[in-house]
Amino acid sequence: MRIILAIGTGSFLGGIVRYLLSRWVQGVFLTAFPVGTLSVNVVGSFLIGMFYGYFEQYPFLSPEIRMFLTVGFCGGFTTFSTFANENFMLLRQGNFYYLGLYIFFSLFLGLLATYLGYQLTKTL
Repeated sequence: MRIILAIGTGSFLGGIVRYLLSRWVQGVFLTAFPVGTLSVNVVGSFLIGMFYGYFEQYPFLSPEIRMFLTVGFCGGFTTFSTFANENFMLLRQGNFYYLGLYIFFSLFLGLLATYLGYQLTKTL
């Protein structure tokens, strides 16, 4: 039950932070390109890379803390469903240029951010 509460609390907090950050970023750039969702997904990928790298170095952390940070916070912070919906909307609008950019940069930058987050913990 403690792990479920940890995940739920992390997801609650991650979802709120995602909403606020995504709206703020999208408002700054004022474009049809979904830069808000891209930003939170890349930041979330960086964080999960850091967390897993940190967990390798410090295996004594409790399962509740691990689940709170990864499944909970990062799971609530990042959003595949919004990513899929925004891609679908771009496809429906015939905006193939933004569609291709969004898919490419989401995957490339997400993987790169996870790797960099993981590597950062190895150098600290």
